[in-house]
Amino acid sequence: MAKEATLQVRMDADLKEKAETLYKEMGTSFAEAVRIFAQQSVNENGMPFVMTANRGNTYRRLSRYADSELTAKEEGSYERAMIEKHEKTD
Repeated sequence: MAKEATLQVRMDADLKEKAETLYKEMGTSFAEAVRIFAQQSVNENGMPFVMTANRGNTYRRLSRYADSELTAKEEGSYERAMIEKHEKTD
């Protein structure tokens, strides 16, 4: 069996609840949808859908949905997680 890893994502609670409800109605879970998204991203070597016709403006267009407070909290989180992971194994 392949190694498993945990992904933690901060998001608006209302958005999470709506996504969970949506995927439950589709007969799956939000967690499974994230796994599907990740696999399809790898398969496509990029986003598994066309985000915009003008790729140069993609971030600007999507940034209105971002939560700047959560983005700031997440800054450097990958590096911190890797340091913590390796400190535990030492």
